[in-house]
Amino acid sequence: MKDWPYPRWIAHRGAGKLAPENTLAAFRLGAEHGYRMFECDAKLSADGVVFLMHDAELERTTNGSGVGGERPWSELAQLDAGSWHSRAHAGEPLPTLENLARFCRANGHFLNIEIKPTPGHEQRTGEVVAREAARLWADAAVPPLLTSFRPESLAGAREAAPQLPRGLLLDSLWKGWLEMALQLECVALVCNHALWDPGTVAQAKGAGLRCLSYTVNDEWAARRLWDLGTDGVITDRVDLFAPDDMVSLRP
Repeated sequence: MKDWPYPRWIAHRGAGKLAPENTLAAFRLGAEHGYRMFECDAKLSADGVVFLMHDAELERTTNGSGVGGERPWSELAQLDAGSWHSRAHAGEPLPTLENLARFCRANGHFLNIEIKPTPGHEQRTGEVVAREAARLWADAAVPPLLTSFRPESLAGAREAAPQLPRGLLLDSLWKGWLEMALQLECVALVCNHALWDPGTVAQAKGAGLRCLSYTVNDEWAARRLWDLGTDGVITDRVDLFAPDDMVSLRP
């Protein structure tokens, strides 16, 4: 991917912590703060529907219990995914990837889809998420960026929809990280922001990869990353950073 089409600022799970994560309420709020690109977490229901949720278990962010990936979508669709956050969001449902795609495409927004498999379903989740993303963005000028911590999921995504750009997520620089990204034909590395230094940026850039960071919530960290020449940051602080500039604090 020679031309990088994505904005520098990416709203984490829609709007950071200001709204219930991975809900349409969060993405709408992030857009109200001026963000044009969002990060979300995508996994599979027991009957193969791609829906948005970070955790494997339902307890933290819904009124359900157990493993989300073990429930059919007909059950998941009935859950309250907003009350845990605040009364204002009581009754907010879990969205499907298709729900979010409609919102993003109608408003000209960009998306980073993190493939978040239920343990044991890494490759299949990558395949199904990529296939669904390819369908939903079939005629889009800019496709979503697919990322995952799990190489098996990225391998599944590459097999199902090789035309979609991929990025390897890293929370540590484990042995062979760069070789794995190249083997998976990734276009980007998305690292814990503390991992980037002049050496790692040079390695990634020298291999033709873009450098993105998560989760950047302080001005000093954002400035350091821009000074290093990285390409994008994922932030919870949609209320602090104005996405129009490389580093701009809201008044």
